[in-house]
Amino acid sequence: MTKNFAITGVAGYVAPRHLQAIKDTGNRLVAAVDPHDSVGILDKYFFDVAYFKEFERFDRHIEKLRRGPEENRVHFVTICSPNYLHDAHIRFALRVGADALCEKPLVLNPWNCDGIKEIEQETGKRVYTVLQLRLHPAIKALKERFAKTTRKHEVNLNYVTARGKWYLYSWKGSAEQSGGLITNIGIHFFDMLIWIFGKVQHSEVHVAEPGRTSGYVELEHAKIKWRLSISRDDLPEECVKQGQTTFRSVTVDGEKVEFSEGFTNLHTRVYEETLAGRGFGIDDALPSIQLVHDLRRMTPAHERDR
Repeated sequence: MTKNFAITGVAGYVAPRHLQAIKDTGNRLVAAVDPHDSVGILDKYFFDVAYFKEFERFDRHIEKLRRGPEENRVHFVTICSPNYLHDAHIRFALRVGADALCEKPLVLNPWNCDGIKEIEQETGKRVYTVLQLRLHPAIKALKERFAKTTRKHEVNLNYVTARGKWYLYSWKGSAEQSGGLITNIGIHFFDMLIWIFGKVQHSEVHVAEPGRTSGYVELEHAKIKWRLSISRDDLPEECVKQGQTTFRSVTVDGEKVEFSEGFTNLHTRVYEETLAGRGFGIDDALPSIQLVHDLRRMTPAHERDR
């Protein structure tokens, strides 16, 4: 059965991946909302989409569809809005009788999960999130490889994704709205590592700057040194020479984990799994949400020692 989707934040950076996934899975986008009206990207995927700049008018339209014929009602609301709006937009989706499929992070604070779990129970609808690295073939192989490990492995995570000056002036640069780098660009990697190596036992922050951050996390079966950056200055020289703006590096016991390829269709895979009833829910997302919440509130070790 074809499902009807609505989307929030359709003018945003990640929205095209969701539009492609909705199309790839044979479903329809029937409504979209974004206060910024640079939404011509819609025509690449769907033509018959009701677009709104104001959330209130979008809300009214979805409610109208809910009260109309079954073939027109919205079954899923895809949420690509800024991070601080995720909680409210998830609640909206459930209250209009739709399941929610939300970009990372699902919410900014772990206690928000309790509230949306209650609304799940009240409405009978589900909340799903996008933890696409769990579906990457190389990461799945790593999970299988260490499934029975009994010791702590040495892990290094280094992720640099160069961004211009605009980044820190947008909502992404506001810790209150995005959760900062740890949340906005780090949560997928932290989720991946927790999924593979087990529960968090200890965590530290060593550097906490707007454009770069680093620290240490100890899991049941891993000791992780991590660094995240949006500074072009932190790119390796070979990346700069080749014109690359992103550098991902994960090593386990000194061995590089190669997963630079295979990212192109991961959102479509997430949609396939979700539509098949195997999507990632609140409990899947909670451990990494708790970790980044705790890291955001830590003072770097060198500052504590002053």
